[in-house]
Parts: sequence; structure tokens; C-alpha cells
Amino acid sequence: MKNIIKERVLAESHHIIKTKETIRQIAKKYNVSKSTVHKDLKERLKKIDLSLYKEVQKIIKSHIDTRHIKGGESTKKKYSKIQYNM
Repeated sequence: MKNIIKERVLAESHHIIKTKETIRQIAKKYNVSKSTVHKDLKERLKKIDLSLYKEVQKIIKSHIDTRHIKGGESTKKKYSKIQYNM
């Protein structure tokens, strides 16, 4: 693995631990695609640092567990705005 990729993977992993941001937010910050961040944190990080990988996976799992709630809140907000404007 190239050093630049390894550095990016470690930076992304430390960033997600520090901020608890989503994959999309991290992708924007590091100017890469969601797929790249996902691959970095799911595959590449496991080969680089297993303990860091386990920490990151806990955060990603919590994002997955709460995404349906966030989606429901967004939908509720959207339709309350539409109803208010009528």
C-alpha cells in the first residue's frame, strides 16, 4: 500500500473517532468519494491497525443503527414545511 493512501486512511480514522462524523462528511472533508472512505475504513484500516479498526467500526455501526431515525426526522421536517407553506 502506498504511503499516501496509508496516511489518508489513518487521518480519516482518527477524524471519525474525534468528530463522530458520517462517511459522507468525511468524504467531503478529504475530497474523495464515499466509496473510497468506506473502503479505507472497512478494508484498508483493518490491514493497517486492527485496534483502530475496531473503534471505527463501533462508530460506523452506531451511524447505521440510527440512520432510520435521522431519515424519519428529515421527512417529518420536510412535510411540516410543505404543510406550513400551504
